[in-house]
Amino acid sequence: MSTELSILTGAPTVGAAPFLVRPAESAADLAAYHRLRRESFVVEQGLFSGTDRDGVDDDPRAVVLLATAPDGTVLGGVRVAPCTDVDLGWWSGSRLVVAREKRSRAVGPALIRAACAHVETAGVVRFDATVQSRHVPMFTALGWTATGPTVLAGAPHETMRWTIDTVARLVRSTKAVLAGVLAPLATAPLGLGASGFRGDDGVPVPGSDIIAACDAIVPSMVERDPEWAGWCAALVNLNDLSAMGATPVGMLDAVGAPTTSLLTRVIRGLARAGDAWGVPVLGGHTQVGVPAALSVTALGRTSSPVRAGGGEVGDELSLTADLGGGWRPGYHVLQWDSTSARSGSDLREMGSFVARAAPRAAKDVSMAGLAGTVGMLAEASGTGAEIDVARIPRPGGADLGRWITCFPGFAMITADRPGRRLPPAGPATSAACGRLTSEPGVTLRWPDGATTSAVSAAVTGLGPA
Repeated sequence: MSTELSILTGAPTVGAAPFLVRPAESAADLAAYHRLRRESFVVEQGLFSGTDRDGVDDDPRAVVLLATAPDGTVLGGVRVAPCTDVDLGWWSGSRLVVAREKRSRAVGPALIRAACAHVETAGVVRFDATVQSRHVPMFTALGWTATGPTVLAGAPHETMRWTIDTVARLVRSTKAVLAGVLAPLATAPLGLGASGFRGDDGVPVPGSDIIAACDAIVPSMVERDPEWAGWCAALVNLNDLSAMGATPVGMLDAVGAPTTSLLTRVIRGLARAGDAWGVPVLGGHTQVGVPAALSVTALGRTSSPVRAGGGEVGDELSLTADLGGGWRPGYHVLQWDSTSARSGSDLREMGSFVARAAPRAAKDVSMAGLAGTVGMLAEASGTGAEIDVARIPRPGGADLGRWITCFPGFAMITADRPGRRLPPAGPATSAACGRLTSEPGVTLRWPDGATTSAVSAAVTGLGPA
């Protein structure tokens, strides 16, 4: 290192990191981990007789994380695995062990942090652990919350939970600013819509049976995948009309692009969507030689618009979603493409679902994901909401954590009196999966009866419609 650089960076350091945390990669890795467990839990502590092995060790979904020294010696490990036969995004950590002769304050906490990071990366929504009472202070210092005492293998333990705020972060990043930034519009007569429709997917045009909806596509998506952007510009607006129970009659577009080639591809995607749904683009604004931009306004008609804010405490929440398709290439775990391969008749039948169901309240699941959208419907209705995790309809190719935070293609959340039957929705699947409550925010109910918070308060801040 030169003298000039050493002044800025300091003298070179020599020596390897004391240990590395990584997933177990071989049978030898697992054997070393199991030896540590037996030495600690069977021989040293006497918690188990003969072996501490259990069914989790045989679960192919279980992941073992190891702390290894520079020479490859396994210093400790922990396993994480789903808690249910069908993975609902509820996982637990267990069998945390550190080698007796190598114990330090660093290895155990590092393994715990790695386990938390691993499950969050995997889309897990709830993460629990059952911890020996003497280790509770370590977990608490790392941000875990105790949920109750229990006894395991005859020894006092504490059940603990690591808070995963994926839904809350999504809500903050997409919807939390709305009340503040839109405040100047709310002061005008009919600002942000007529009474009862504030915060809705579309807005009734005063003095008519016309419903208008407007959405823009982020410029990076227009540049990266222009034909898909054109398709989605129609999709999101037509979904908004669908949520209001309106029949679409036409669209207006505003498109800008730096090149004629990009502009043509955007228009091609929009035209394909218009043909698929049978909804024409009536006009708009087109410009080349400018930064990429795309927005669409869709117009529909209904004499009985369905409000997002029409729900009441005790109403049953149902999700109607198209579970076909798969993750959009380039947008894995972010966008589920269930519509681009559907026939026009399928798209139109799904689009008419809300009008035929005529529920008390409805909302299109979009940027804020399922949980965030439920929060917006509840906020507009002046209620809270509880979602039954095990009853959420979802595709086989999407884990629950990703499914409730992605853009799902076609998905409608409706609220109505309990037990009311829903009409067919073409290829889409409907299931009751929650209820509106008197407590603000959105909670998730799990198969063991426990609840966790997904959204602690209002989503947009706009308040009841």
